[in-house]
Amino acid sequence: MDFRLTETQEMIQNLARDFAEKELAPIASAMDKSGSIPPVIIQKLAEIGFMGVNVPEEYGGAGLDMVCKALVISELAKKCASTAEVVSVHTMALDAIMRLGTEEQKQKYLTAAAMGKVAAFALTEPGAGSDASAAKTRAVVDGDDYVINGTKCFISNMGPEEGDFVVLIALTDPSKGTKGMSAILVDRGTPGFTIGKTEEKMGIRAAVVSELIFEDCRVPRSNLIGQEGQGFKIAMMALDGGRVGMAAQALGIADAAIEATVDYMKTRVQFGQPLSKLQGLQWYLADMTTRTEAARALIYEAANTLDRKEPATKIAAMCKYYAAENAVYVTNKALQIHGGYGYMTDYPIERMYRDARIIPIYEGTSEIQKNIIAREVLR
Repeated sequence: MDFRLTETQEMIQNLARDFAEKELAPIASAMDKSGSIPPVIIQKLAEIGFMGVNVPEEYGGAGLDMVCKALVISELAKKCASTAEVVSVHTMALDAIMRLGTEEQKQKYLTAAAMGKVAAFALTEPGAGSDASAAKTRAVVDGDDYVINGTKCFISNMGPEEGDFVVLIALTDPSKGTKGMSAILVDRGTPGFTIGKTEEKMGIRAAVVSELIFEDCRVPRSNLIGQEGQGFKIAMMALDGGRVGMAAQALGIADAAIEATVDYMKTRVQFGQPLSKLQGLQWYLADMTTRTEAARALIYEAANTLDRKEPATKIAAMCKYYAAENAVYVTNKALQIHGGYGYMTDYPIERMYRDARIIPIYEGTSEIQKNIIAREVLR
């Protein structure tokens, strides 16, 4: 497989890198401490085309491929993993609308999203994490509306002031299990839809994660994406692309940790010589770099597979599993090489370590990814 980037892909990568350097790097630590991303950053992301990176041009988006999306997310993550998280989840939710949404839904939601309205995706519940089939949130038909009741938890991109609409996975026919799940668009401000607890997190602290509460929340049946009973299928399709996005986030963190480690090893002197001269630490760096390049190759292959519209479940799970575990490995080794300084907030390594640790958990744990890979291999 030829992983060389096209001229367009290189241009997008450079654009994202420049944005991250100028807009995110100076305030990444402050955003981490405050637990929020300034609205102006989201607006600037929209102006540069990144909030609609995967949205067709006819709806105001950039109309770029999955490789470009991965490049954007990884470059943002090198300076601020929280911002990369927002874009990744946002574009994953948009994928669901693009695949099976009606023309009216695309005109309304995709156009708004490309202009900076933030999308969320709600599948997880207090009793339904890795086991999505245990979801209890109900959507009952009442005339021309659905009446929704239930609670979602750990939902990215929805907070006290953040988030504009959510792709909600709810049961329209509980007797059918996952085949009775449907995907429904719910706008912020809809009566009966409230934001519950906003979580205090170990990492990606600037990316808001909240509980969503639905109490007799009434939305038009025209907000249904696709058909009733397709919700679980829609969620799984969206997660294939979402997992490439999460892997790209992990890749960006690993790249940043390696760059910081190289700089530190060249300037930090111990035992009368730079750390870069110590063979044991060179071996750490060799492992970190080799694994990260392997993760990059898996991500590009997964993104290209999606762009070719070929089945991507196995390769998406592989890239997410490997890149996520690698980000934790690399940031852990980077922190070890930095020693006491790496543990201090004066250096960005401790934030990278905290940010990386969630990636083997969300959008499907590493254990779930291995189950998916094995299932696909054994077909």
